[in-house]
Amino acid sequence: MNELTRRHFVGAAAGFAGAAAIGSLGAAPASAAPRRTDWAGSRSANGWEILPEAKSYRIEGSDQSVHLAGGTAATLLLYVARRFHYEIDQLRDGDVRGHRTSRRVQDPHESNYLSGTALEIRPQAYPLGAKDGFYPRELVVVRDILAELDGAVVWGGDFATPKESHFEVAHKPGHPKVKGVARKIDGWNSGPGNEGAGATDAFDPARRRRATSFARRMAS
Repeated sequence: MNELTRRHFVGAAAGFAGAAAIGSLGAAPASAAPRRTDWAGSRSANGWEILPEAKSYRIEGSDQSVHLAGGTAATLLLYVARRFHYEIDQLRDGDVRGHRTSRRVQDPHESNYLSGTALEIRPQAYPLGAKDGFYPRELVVVRDILAELDGAVVWGGDFATPKESHFEVAHKPGHPKVKGVARKIDGWNSGPGNEGAGATDAFDPARRRRATSFARRMAS
């Protein structure tokens, strides 16, 4: 079975045509990637301070790590990476990239890597300007993650120029939503382990409805 046939079979057999439609909510047609430019200034596009270096954090459940800004940014983005590892596919060497120091960017959102407030998962598989890289079943998980984080993190698949490997903190430092969602995740991390990454079912009907509603609200 070739890759095209496999993609069609997985989508059809699993019955996730609706998830594919949800996955494209808010995303404009892919356009040619813009030319690279040097990012100027002391802050990234989402308002966080650009860092000369960032701490390395291990991604729970895997043997991978990623460099991120500390505090709430790390809490949010590590949660995304953990759920990807647990529910979409195992993370391998080279799959995850976070903070970097090169100011060369193709799109403003890439400046958020400079502040350690964004990460990309498998950028070679989901490059800037490409769409529909995830299977419908995988999109269900992505949408559930975004709904659970309540807009504190946004996904590059919803950008006008999509980058489906990209996840970033959506608000400036100290924003109530960023602090509130990070506090919720910290509670899960210190609790009995029956909530959060590794303990969720993205395909639960109630969660599916919530994720669909959230995606439509964010796209409007």
